[in-house]
Amino acid sequence: MLELKQLHAGHASAVLAFELANRTYFAAAISDRGDDFFDQFTDGYSALLAEQAAGSCAFYVLVAGDGSVLGRFNLYDLEDGAARLGYRVAEQVAGRGVATAAVRELCRTANARHSLHTLRAATSHDNAASQRVLTKAGFVPVGPAAPTDLGGKSGTWYRRGLQPVAG
Repeated sequence: MLELKQLHAGHASAVLAFELANRTYFAAAISDRGDDFFDQFTDGYSALLAEQAAGSCAFYVLVAGDGSVLGRFNLYDLEDGAARLGYRVAEQVAGRGVATAAVRELCRTANARHSLHTLRAATSHDNAASQRVLTKAGFVPVGPAAPTDLGGKSGTWYRRGLQPVAG
């Protein structure tokens, strides 16, 4: 059973294990985080939690029944009812609809918990898997993404409007 949970201090070791185990896999499609990310992980992780506590970002992890992290799903720059979405899933679950299901769930959560009405996400032209995830999760292409948006690669911005959750 996979569960999308808001990031907290107790996830640190599982997040680091996830990032290390999938570093090469991620680097094939997106910019590598670099050695400094891993060397200074504790400080960086604390900074993420502080950003989240301040309300400017909201970070989520997809957690397996054994407590391992199989994905990260992040909402950045929460402002005026909008945010930017970023995500990554472990190689072992890639291509199984896991990312699409988690992005859909995060869209519901973004609206219900964070009062967001619009999400944007950018993906590079050569990341077909991410393009499929976004499209299946209800995002539509809205324009070009510059290399500065995507770690040196060109791509496309996608957008999705969020509907209030009926309660």
